[in-house]
Amino acid sequence: MGLGFLPLGLAFGALTVKAGLDWWWAGLSAALVYGGSFEFLLIGLVTAAAPLAAIAATAFMVNVRHVFYALSFPLDRVPGRLGKAYATFALCDEAYALTAGKQARSWPGRRILWMQVFMHLYWAGSATAGALLGALIPDGVTGLEFALTALFTVLAIDALRDRRDDLSTPALALLSALIARLLVPGQLLLTAFALFTAALLARHLTNGRKPSHA
Repeated sequence: MGLGFLPLGLAFGALTVKAGLDWWWAGLSAALVYGGSFEFLLIGLVTAAAPLAAIAATAFMVNVRHVFYALSFPLDRVPGRLGKAYATFALCDEAYALTAGKQARSWPGRRILWMQVFMHLYWAGSATAGALLGALIPDGVTGLEFALTALFTVLAIDALRDRRDDLSTPALALLSALIARLLVPGQLLLTAFALFTAALLARHLTNGRKPSHA
């Protein structure tokens, strides 16, 4: 997982410097914001001097999915109030995906917490390195942007292996993404999440109405 963070952080740091911001801005953003995709959007918002209200609304729309992650994240296993506070702050897509697997159900709270700490360090460290060494990265380098896609592909494969007895959920997710891509490609993520949520609710209501057999 950390190896997947490295090229993304390097790309983010390099993009920060090329946008005209100081090198330390990348490390500070990675450490305090720790918002992944939102941080890439934040560069453009900051350089364009966007109003704080617009930045706040964008942050909410991009990161509202974390509210749903928190419903099933094993926060109760994390020790101490400070540990729980940090685990809440450092809850990202990758941390949630790893703790959602069957093997993670037996993980102690300290392992979960240290996993999040090292993810945070990978991101902040690689972002700072990218900002400091951004000038050394040739403009013609391609493929760094595919690291995020590759990372989530691996997470999806792991999720399928854990849930081979239930392929309907990933099938609904894929169908939701395809419909969103065809109908509103400009708002793919938000539309796909909305369709997927509606499909899960419909399936839940349908299964709840089925008569039980003694």
